[in-house]
Amino acid sequence: MGLKTIDASSLTPAEMQGYLHYAIAPRPICFASTIDKNGEVNLSPFSFFNVFSVNPPICVFSPTSRARDNTSKHTLENVLEIPECVINVVNYEMVQQAYLTSMDYPREVNEFSKAGFTELASETVKPPRVAESTVQLECVVNDVISLGKNGGAGNLVIAEVKRIHINEDILDANGKIDPHKIDLVARLGGDWYCRVTSDNLFKIAKPIDYAGIGIGVDAFPKEVKNSNVLTGNNLGLLALVKTLPSDEEVKAFSKTGEMKELLDATIDSNTRTMRLHLKAKHLLDNGRVMDAWKVLLM
Repeated sequence: MGLKTIDASSLTPAEMQGYLHYAIAPRPICFASTIDKNGEVNLSPFSFFNVFSVNPPICVFSPTSRARDNTSKHTLENVLEIPECVINVVNYEMVQQAYLTSMDYPREVNEFSKAGFTELASETVKPPRVAESTVQLECVVNDVISLGKNGGAGNLVIAEVKRIHINEDILDANGKIDPHKIDLVARLGGDWYCRVTSDNLFKIAKPIDYAGIGIGVDAFPKEVKNSNVLTGNNLGLLALVKTLPSDEEVKAFSKTGEMKELLDATIDSNTRTMRLHLKAKHLLDNGRVMDAWKVLLM
């Protein structure tokens, strides 16, 4: 596999944006409502956004200066005047509406009206919430950090969450947000977005029996580490175990019905290794990590 290497200083801001937006994705969307000192409301989406702390609860988003003329966005101007905002979650049902608010409307234009959203009075801050959003975070702005003076430079808005409002329709039986119900969307590069649906959700959970510090890939036998069958994800699961099965455990498993036929077959050592690794892969795909190790150590 060849690598294309690029000196960052050789790229224009537009070229840099193209590479970074496509490579660092998907990005959650901050749908921020803000207000200026005259009471003018602004609503705008930002994909330079994430949660960075839970104690205190901190979200950070970054309104960049416009690359074409190095002017500031109204959101940035607003939080410098009134250091408060509401971060409203964008789901699939409202993503086209949310996109409308990214237009460069004049300062006096209220994007809530332009996009057809409903203003909902906040309880602890001045900017209104988006009623249609399933999660609304009322925040105070602790700091705004400028990252540069040129067009395309970011401005980190460090927002501390003071109150959370959650639509009960997206909660599970335990009162937690259900990833199958919230129907999130995220930003990719260019015009591309993605939708988080049940079909593309998966879990990475350590089996309770193997909780703790695993042995790591560097402790694997060479033939396992260099397997032509096992994937990186397979190796990751195998590396979770704290200890390898004993010789007695391996021997006992080799005598079980599911293994005896494979081992008794008259096949050469290379073919046997391949079939053992395929068997281990099948066991890993079914969550049987320790049994997979017993097969690999036969």
